[in-house]
Amino acid sequence: MTTLSSPPPGSTNRTSKPAPSAGSSRRGARAPARRRGNAGFVLACLLPALVLFAVFMVVPTMNVFRMSLYSWSGFSPDMRFVGLDNFRHLLDDKQFVRAFQNTVALLVVVTVVTMGMGLFLAAVMTRQKLRRRNLYRFVLYIPNVLSVVVIAAIFSAVYDQENGLLNSSLRLLSLDGLQQVWLGNQKVVLYSVAIAMVWQSLGYYMVLYMSSMASIPEELYEASALDGASPVRQFFAITLPLIWQSLGTTLTFFIMSAVNLSFVLVRAMTGGGPDGSSEVLLSYMYKQAYTNSSYGYGMAIGVVIFAFSFLVSLLVSRATRREPLQF
Repeated sequence: MTTLSSPPPGSTNRTSKPAPSAGSSRRGARAPARRRGNAGFVLACLLPALVLFAVFMVVPTMNVFRMSLYSWSGFSPDMRFVGLDNFRHLLDDKQFVRAFQNTVALLVVVTVVTMGMGLFLAAVMTRQKLRRRNLYRFVLYIPNVLSVVVIAAIFSAVYDQENGLLNSSLRLLSLDGLQQVWLGNQKVVLYSVAIAMVWQSLGYYMVLYMSSMASIPEELYEASALDGASPVRQFFAITLPLIWQSLGTTLTFFIMSAVNLSFVLVRAMTGGGPDGSSEVLLSYMYKQAYTNSSYGYGMAIGVVIFAFSFLVSLLVSRATRREPLQF
């Protein structure tokens, strides 16, 4: 006859599970409610920003696309739907083509020089033991604090034909043959604007790269120095790969901001002259929409600027994409 014996003292029954208590059931029921409450709180916090973004960004952008399909002076109540005729006219507009070429040239020259010099100066400031390093960083960062209009006024004075700093320095050095009408010569005016753009942006990106380089462990440089790596080799083998993600992000941001910066400087320094040789896309759009009373045509140029900016951002993002390195 078989008898059932009770488990010995101290043993546990692994097959049986304790019944859920009333407290744990209530906690499980409260978890979804808490998550819904958190989602509602987050939505309430984001709603004002979303409304402002929609009102001041989405709606005006859609309106630009809509107005590009109309022929309108911007003042009269008469609006005539022309479809894609404004865009077809752009292809035959030599001034628009020249403004587009100037914009691309400025973006290429200013981006290459600013990014290159920013990386170089950041590496020197970070890796070399310079005296008064903070003073140099402060001096280089000052232009970014100044208003763009103030910078335009400074460089207009520097480039002045008679009493400007540049031509006066050339006369002092007996280099009279190199004097130019810097803002009136079609061959050099675009480069004069590019120098002002580089001067305004250089310090900001130098500081950004310095902060990225400062986070790289010193042990990596010490180990590479023991292996005989030169500072140049360390820069390309250690510094550049480890800050590549930051470089890609700042490159996209700089190109987009350079489009706006070129408009302000050109508008304040040259007005697009002489004879349209310094005209850029945004300044040409401004002239067509608000000076020549061709609002619909100006909005068509705005659509081209939007598409161009989006395409450049996409290409830069794809070109700089790589797996982030960990250290």
